Amino acid sequence: MGTGSKSNTTTTPTPTHGDRLASGSHHRVVIIGAGFAGLGMAIQCQQQGISDWVLLEKADDVGGTWRDNHYPNCQCDVPSNLYSFSFALKPDWSRSFGWAEEIHQYLQQCTQDFGLNPGIRFDSEVTAAQWDDAGSCWRITTADGWHCTADVMVSGHGPLSAPAVPDIAGLDEFSGPVFHSAHWDHSVDLEGKKVAVIGTGASSVQIVPGIQPEVDELLVFQRSAPWVVPRPDRPVSERRKAIYRRFPALQRLVRQAIYWSRELLVVPMAYRPSLLGAGEAQARAHLARQVRDPELRAKLEPDYSMGCKRVLLSNDYYPALAADNTSLVDERIDKVGTGSILTADGVEHEVDVIVLATGFHVTDHPMADRVRGRDGRTLNEHWSESQSAYLGTSVTGFPNMFMIIGPNTGLGHTSMIVMMEAQFAYILGAFDHMRRTGTEVIEVRPQVQRSFNEELQQKLDGTVWASGCASWYLDDDGRNTTLWPDFTFRFRRRLARFDPGSYTQR
Repeated sequence: MGTGSKSNTTTTPTPTHGDRLASGSHHRVVIIGAGFAGLGMAIQCQQQGISDWVLLEKADDVGGTWRDNHYPNCQCDVPSNLYSFSFALKPDWSRSFGWAEEIHQYLQQCTQDFGLNPGIRFDSEVTAAQWDDAGSCWRITTADGWHCTADVMVSGHGPLSAPAVPDIAGLDEFSGPVFHSAHWDHSVDLEGKKVAVIGTGASSVQIVPGIQPEVDELLVFQRSAPWVVPRPDRPVSERRKAIYRRFPALQRLVRQAIYWSRELLVVPMAYRPSLLGAGEAQARAHLARQVRDPELRAKLEPDYSMGCKRVLLSNDYYPALAADNTSLVDERIDKVGTGSILTADGVEHEVDVIVLATGFHVTDHPMADRVRGRDGRTLNEHWSESQSAYLGTSVTGFPNMFMIIGPNTGLGHTSMIVMMEAQFAYILGAFDHMRRTGTEVIEVRPQVQRSFNEELQQKLDGTVWASGCASWYLDDDGRNTTLWPDFTFRFRRRLARFDPGSYTQR
């Protein structure tokens, strides 16, 4: 990045494919994770002339969340035209909301089209990353013993990449198959089985209708009822695909229209929660139309404000719950036996298979235990009270490290790729500043990070996400370290230009 020998590209030749991925090599940039975040960062580095980058991926393929989640009926909740890179539009999405497999294929195609494969090292889970202050570099090690150093490290590991397995007594002793939605076991034949699905979040509302027709009996265990609204999904016609291919500007116009229509949703969520009544009425009408049984309908009525937890889209979840072979259990799970689940009311539910649709480690991701900063402490140790970062991108105590989709960059209304692309631009601005000024090391100032997070928490106080429900947006202390409490265009504007004055430099 600066003028030191490690990063002076005028005297150091670009590594060959073999040298580039050799153990013990040094790089200008090392990126962690080959999902949307990591691939997008690699593409942007390449397009800005930064050729000496390496991307480390724990699996044997790109795709991140969309590679790992291949459960039945898995689909995106954001319209396809917005859930793609702005610099790599796809004119031939099959539906207005993309299937997981199609999104995975899109990322594979981006990898191929932008020639990323030579810089990706697969099956390389990062187990340790330590900042070396004397050497002004990151020392990175993977599970197979491979290691390298880097001027800058960019973490794109993703908040939805570490499945959360609930701590339920006896779960390990269950005699049948048990698997998480993010590790779906396709070798298990569900036909004719009694299947339990634990959880009623975003994955569950897709899994339940996906498997209900084939199982003998389906038990859905619910802690709290989600708000569910209709999914306005439809096939994309061949004529529309042809128009998008011929007139890409028209697809960009449609993308902008979708973007701004979804930005309007911020108003009731963050500024005027009283306006959420219209959305709640729509959701209640959707429930009333699809569930005739008053007892079941009462169990499915949420007891918190719409938007406090993630609002879910589905046209077939309620009909699947109302089917003759489905039972909704809203009693707390007490323990699991060898062939059953016992609930707090003393009822023993016999099951053959258990599916855990129980979410992810968002506020306690294991990667935070593997990254050590300037003082030798891990990210988790720095975050012992609460996760925090500056612009969700930089963390004091961790020089030359950037995060994509770090704390308080999550969204409840639109595409995360909007946030990622804002971060790409900001990080590239940092790279450019370091190159122009000969700066070797930058680190966000503690007071800057502290002031930014105080501002964030003040904004979050008046939002629907602070209205009293328990959600994965909150950490163990009830602090919202997940969501961005404002319009995304304000985030984009704030990250449009790197602000060197917020950083110490040497």
